[in-house]
Amino acid sequence: MNLATLVSSSAHRVPNEPAVISGTEVLSTYGEFSDRIARRATTLTQRWGVRPGDAVAIWASNCPEYLEFLIAIWWVGGIAVPLSNMLHPREVADLLVDSRSTLCLSSSDRAQQVLAEAGGLPVGVIDAPGENDTGGVEPSPLCDVSWNDPAWIFYTSGTTGKPKGALLSHGNLMSMTVAYLADVEPVDERSSLLHLGLMSHASGLFALPFLARGAAQVIPESRSADPAEIWQLLRSHPRATFFVPPVLMRRVVAHDSASAEVAAQIGTLLVGAAPVLPADLVDAVGVFGEKVWNGYGQGETPCTISAVPQRLMAEAARTGDLDVLRSVGFARIATEVRVVDDRDTVLPDGEVGEIIVRGPTVMLGYLDRPEATADALRNGWLHTGDIGRFDSGQLTLLDRSKDMVISGGANIYSREVEEVLIEFSDVVDVAVVGAPDDEWGERVVAYVVAAPGRTLDLEALDRHCLDSMARYKRPKEYHVLDSLPRNGAGKILKNTLRSTLSTDSPDPTNAP
Repeated sequence: MNLATLVSSSAHRVPNEPAVISGTEVLSTYGEFSDRIARRATTLTQRWGVRPGDAVAIWASNCPEYLEFLIAIWWVGGIAVPLSNMLHPREVADLLVDSRSTLCLSSSDRAQQVLAEAGGLPVGVIDAPGENDTGGVEPSPLCDVSWNDPAWIFYTSGTTGKPKGALLSHGNLMSMTVAYLADVEPVDERSSLLHLGLMSHASGLFALPFLARGAAQVIPESRSADPAEIWQLLRSHPRATFFVPPVLMRRVVAHDSASAEVAAQIGTLLVGAAPVLPADLVDAVGVFGEKVWNGYGQGETPCTISAVPQRLMAEAARTGDLDVLRSVGFARIATEVRVVDDRDTVLPDGEVGEIIVRGPTVMLGYLDRPEATADALRNGWLHTGDIGRFDSGQLTLLDRSKDMVISGGANIYSREVEEVLIEFSDVVDVAVVGAPDDEWGERVVAYVVAAPGRTLDLEALDRHCLDSMARYKRPKEYHVLDSLPRNGAGKILKNTLRSTLSTDSPDPTNAP
């Protein structure tokens, strides 16, 4: 079943409902949207020679045309390769080769950059006025594909190594769509999805259940994620749902425009892509009430591993239930989740191990990486590389296996230390990593960002840590930054932070 049928079916059912909105301006209804996609498909085949099974990359800023071309690729039986617009053109060029893309579609603000690096690969500009006019172009018939045919090559973030292309099938993404509608929220033609994150990542994936139900896709006029504009759009689009990483959620909740009355009318505030601090969830529930959903997923099983449902989240925030607020909830529908040891033996409640997942959303494998695929999909389960534990069916995510710090033989989970650091009133953002250490193997290093207008007292911060955690877990080194490096999905680039470290002992000024 071709994913493009999500749009064609909605076009038959609600042809006159808004499909794509820029700010508050309706750009196309579902009938018009489906027709434009079918004509874009003709352009892909006749102008660019795209055939079923061809990989077509998209390196573009969020724009109305993005969704049209994404679905048009599926319409002709192609494989979409959405690439983060945060990547450097040379990184894009590497992934074009890696994915064996036959065409790169780009937005006008970056087309020349990719042309200079693409090595002769055709580059199409998706938002050039007149260049992609669908007038006079005949619509293409919908290509028939199978459940297991690849639909999306999702490149991992590369925060701990070279990105790998996770092959997601039409069946994987259809299962993700159904799971969303089954256990996240009801969606219909009165709903909308506000695209704040990258369409190449979670925002584009979350579009699918909304397309399936004939809900509008709303793109900010600024094409950015400005909190003031977000609140304006929430006022204009009741029942709007939006996805944010934790850092943006914090800014939206704290903005002067925040209104509980407006917040009560939204669909759902979806937060994910990085661990969320309990204090931030309490603040979000304070504004949005029973509308906050915290999900855990990976590109290898898109947006679908576990979640804290909205009602449970609101109750935990009200009662101060830190066990729930620190968790990533319960396994999603049709998804099995286990915590295992290094022999894949299932561990009992309370014991820490690797999180593994099985279900219809789990990828086919990594493109052209048989060894990595065999390692990740051992014994029929996706080995996530994440460390966690279960407590009565509720999963707590502790760390990435590569982010855990082993100091003097003791395991230290970076998230545990980060939660203590963020409690300090002058700290607004934090990341903890391990640095090589000749004596201890690794030492705990903290990168902290001061709240606006504040100056951090590192001695006071260190005393706070000593008062709140075991001494061996406390950071041995502190670095104050203006901001933390993040990728387009909002994840902190810990490899970038580690690259600045050495095996040398820390400067005493950094180790109070």
